[in-house]
Amino acid sequence: MTGAALSNPQESSRPRLLEQVRQATRARQFSPRTEEAYTGWVRRYVRHHGMRHPRELDGLAVASFLSHLANEGKVSAATQRQAASALLFLYREVLGLPIDVPDGVLRPKRPRRLPVVLSRGEVAAVLGQLRGTNRLIAALLYGSGLRLLEGLQLRVKDIRVERRELEVRAGKGGHCRMAPLPAALVPELARHLARRRAQHEQDLRHGGGWVEMPAALARKMPNAGQELAWQWVFPAARQHTDTASGQRRRQHLHESALQRAMVQAVRCAGIPKRASCHTLRHSFATHLLEASYDIRTVQELLG
Repeated sequence: MTGAALSNPQESSRPRLLEQVRQATRARQFSPRTEEAYTGWVRRYVRHHGMRHPRELDGLAVASFLSHLANEGKVSAATQRQAASALLFLYREVLGLPIDVPDGVLRPKRPRRLPVVLSRGEVAAVLGQLRGTNRLIAALLYGSGLRLLEGLQLRVKDIRVERRELEVRAGKGGHCRMAPLPAALVPELARHLARRRAQHEQDLRHGGGWVEMPAALARKMPNAGQELAWQWVFPAARQHTDTASGQRRRQHLHESALQRAMVQAVRCAGIPKRASCHTLRHSFATHLLEASYDIRTVQELLG
């Protein structure tokens, strides 16, 4: 990002604005997605006000931007709240400036909607339309109650086939938990892990086989990134070269691939519901409650 907002003479000795936002989110151990969202909203806010630096703006400017999102952008209340959180973070945590914005603009009420839930028959019909890895991931989302990214970010060491459980690390809010591994998925998952091992060994022979590691572990165990245990269970088809380290890596599958497959599967199954990958998680919880599981147990399984 360029322009007056990032070249203020008073800011010359400091990192540029977006870099300050990134540093602040990382210092507070926000997720990469939150960092990306917050920097994106700050960029849009500055551009909306003609590239003026946020120090030159006030609460009325924030209210104007949020109202623009709602009236011209037609964004949802949840999106408007996220933008408000990003701008409050910018002023209070990054710039250290007090800001006064009408609460109704900052925190618009979100309409309460019942989640979409599929019946057991509908879940079976959707899974029947999926193939290969997409089907296995979708079955895990339903059978283990995982969020989409929780499933895609599973590492080999997180799968405990013998104990029929999964370790979900750094879930929503940074929390970890154990999730059940359905017995019906064990044979298919075991075959998938065997193929994953063969793929990783081939990557190693060709000078690759690296995977992104948590920052602290990357320093403490510099060679762990080539170990099978740390590899993504569901890797991308292509490798890429990390610009910072020069390592040949595989990222995990991108969520959009399964999201598109899920939408197509629901359509082909003839189900007149707006179901998504997250619907499988809602269905998991609903079906457990229908089977008379204790609600506290269901909450713990969902994390």
